[in-house]
Amino acid sequence: MKRLIIICEGQTEIEFCKDVLSPFLIKKDIYIQTPLVKKSGGGIVPWTSLKKQIENHLLEQNVYVTTFIDYYGIPDNFNFPKWSESKIIVDKSKRMDLLENGMHLDLKNNPRFIPYIQLHEFEGLLFNNIEVFDQHITPNEFKTREDLINILDQNPNPELINNNKETAPSKRLQNHIIGYNKIVYGSILAESIGLTRIRNKSPRFNQWMNIIESI
Repeated sequence: MKRLIIICEGQTEIEFCKDVLSPFLIKKDIYIQTPLVKKSGGGIVPWTSLKKQIENHLLEQNVYVTTFIDYYGIPDNFNFPKWSESKIIVDKSKRMDLLENGMHLDLKNNPRFIPYIQLHEFEGLLFNNIEVFDQHITPNEFKTREDLINILDQNPNPELINNNKETAPSKRLQNHIIGYNKIVYGSILAESIGLTRIRNKSPRFNQWMNIIESI
């Protein structure tokens, strides 16, 4: 049995890991643990603090470590490796690649560390198909169902839904679903979508999963 520690930015990511990732990975002989970002008790922290937590986990023998944090909301002064250099890269997927490479380099290319930053945030993975929303959201809970359909149609790759205070994936869900609670709905919707469909529409997430499966 291989052991993988997934450092999660928040409770939403933890629930997703437990409900969706764990049942899939356990079949591949990979057991996961899902601690929160320690310094904040959940929520992104400066790179120096996150790096220290990663290094402490890597002190354990025979364990792999990865991160499950959102690009959305990371401030410039948190000094993630190659952050300034990344800002000039227009292609967001390539920007994430550079940041993750920088994280890996700063951990001395430790082969047991798998850096991952979710583009733009976890909730982007939920913009997969309207049928799943219909299964769990009653008609009177939708503020604007047609607008939600338009978002799905306009974003075949939901990871690219933009990084903005008003239009980030989580903000859109709050705007279109009355009483949307990210912790409650996030894992439920993701579980209904299923890992296969999430991977099919979210190439960076799928790439992360491919690496995890290969450890």
